[in-house]
Amino acid sequence: MKEIRFSEHSQIKIEILASHGLTIKPEFIIETIRSPDKLESGEESKQIAQRQLDEKRVLRVVYREFKAFILIITLYPGRRSRYEKD
Repeated sequence: MKEIRFSEHSQIKIEILASHGLTIKPEFIIETIRSPDKLESGEESKQIAQRQLDEKRVLRVVYREFKAFILIITLYPGRRSRYEKD
């Protein structure tokens, strides 16, 4: 299993979300990548993993997979109604 690394930006994003009252544990972020509810291809070989965060929100994690590791670029919460239209 590949090592998962957090970019500096993603670490700052976790702190910003916590300061707004939304604490997301690193373990949940890693689990989102390993077992997403939904997976999308993004630009420039990026992937977007999505997992339900609570009743109304999902967590979306943007990452890039390299040969030796996975780098989390950013993450953000979103409304389920916006991202679960399938």
